[in-house]
Amino acid sequence: MLVYAADRSAREHLRCRERLLEWRAQATPWYLTWNVVYEFLRVVTHPRVFSRPWSASEAWAFVEALLAAPALDLLVATSRHAEVLAGLVAGVPQLSGNLLHDAHTAALMHEHGVRSIYTRDTDFHRFPDLEVLDPLR
Repeated sequence: MLVYAADRSAREHLRCRERLLEWRAQATPWYLTWNVVYEFLRVVTHPRVFSRPWSASEAWAFVEALLAAPALDLLVATSRHAEVLAGLVAGVPQLSGNLLHDAHTAALMHEHGVRSIYTRDTDFHRFPDLEVLDPLR
């Protein structure tokens, strides 16, 4: 979703950008994780992934604007992280490869009691107890 909000050439750009602007202005909490931030930075600066790659400083300026939102909180690992991740490893069939990156996000969400995620990544449907919301619907 962050990539679409940043990529003016994407057909999803306007809707994702509008949703992101709404979140930045809202008073109710919303969340990111550092792994999502790093993945955003990786994609928008990568010349083979992003249609018009940004410099690292341009990408970081975008992230700083998000971090300045008053209701944004970053989900970080707690002392329960290993226990929560172990539960996901045991409970999600065929957890491997790129899905492990998503498992990190899912584990952080579980730790902090966050149950809804806005994403176009359908792999998140594989994690129990997560409500996966498509930001374009």
